Amino acid sequence: MTTPSSTLSLDDGAAHTVREIAQQPALWREVDRIVSADRDALDAFLRPLVARGDLRVVLTGAGTSAFAGQVLQPALARRLGRRVDAVATTDLVADPRGCLAEDVPTLLVSFARSGDSPESVAATALADQVLSEVHHLVITCNEQGRLAREHAELPTSHVLLMPPGSNDRGFAMTSSFTCMTLAALLALGGSAYDGVAERLARAAESITDSGAVDRTVGALLENAPERIVFLGSGPLKGLAEESALKVLELTGGTLMAVAESSLGFRHGPKAVLNDRAVAVVYVSNDPYTRKYDQDISAELRGNLPAGSVVTVSADSGAGTEGAGADAWPLPGLDGVEDVALALSAVVYAQLIALRASLARGLRPDNPFPSGEVNRVVRGVTLHSLHN
Repeated sequence: MTTPSSTLSLDDGAAHTVREIAQQPALWREVDRIVSADRDALDAFLRPLVARGDLRVVLTGAGTSAFAGQVLQPALARRLGRRVDAVATTDLVADPRGCLAEDVPTLLVSFARSGDSPESVAATALADQVLSEVHHLVITCNEQGRLAREHAELPTSHVLLMPPGSNDRGFAMTSSFTCMTLAALLALGGSAYDGVAERLARAAESITDSGAVDRTVGALLENAPERIVFLGSGPLKGLAEESALKVLELTGGTLMAVAESSLGFRHGPKAVLNDRAVAVVYVSNDPYTRKYDQDISAELRGNLPAGSVVTVSADSGAGTEGAGADAWPLPGLDGVEDVALALSAVVYAQLIALRASLARGLRPDNPFPSGEVNRVVRGVTLHSLHN
């Protein structure tokens, strides 16, 4: 396994983050094997639920784990033919009666790296309290976490454990995010995604092993931008949100990062642009949606200095006429649904965040050494909900 950059020193306080970005292709193959091995038990748990026409599926988690739900929601809604909502645990815990206002049979899919964040367990308990019937699919990277332990033996729960290596030791979620998202896609999406893990792994390996990519990421950041914008449509909007969070986390909030949809950006958020801004546009594989991503890419190239806008696409020429190095490829992913495309594309954002962090003299494994922001959230007081 290579590191994402041949020029990064593992003595820069980046050892965990570098390794956890690079290990993702190998872990995705392992996730594929885990879900395949658990297929019979998963089907026994999920099929009777999905067969119910009144089922609501809620995808929940906090921070990066919430963005996993945003990436998955559009594709799973189409595949399952059921109502699927992405609701952050931070919203659910603060307003359970609002987020779970309809008392219908519900499958709560919980994403949690550690399973020890206060909201993770509270969200499942509140769902049990507010709803007459709720079932839990817990997808977590930590077998010893409270969430996994509390749901391990419950008849209305199924715990799907990720490879131990996905329980990132670095500050920011990287391989934990992609492994849990892939696991949910394979578990709930079924045979439609057979073979996709290998294609994603090969595409990501082409990114992490490429010296050319290392140079292009460096070129995007070489003028020390003070603002970075990530744009995407459909599932790729959730990817944009996760990308912006990675940059904020690893740079200790010193590089302003903004995320929006390709169409939504013009409705106010475009005000963030100045001559020290750069933009990354994730280009959809859907022919219709792609047109809007191409439009905003062309518009931004007219607004920003040369080299300040890059597109990430399975088609290196999509909407990037004459762009050259400004078109970052995802080889071998032509025709892959955007929900899967996002998992390889996020590697670019992880590398941007890593590079920007080091350029600012920070230690990516712990960009908040004084502890004002923590790897596992602290300081949350959970309040009782009275019926």
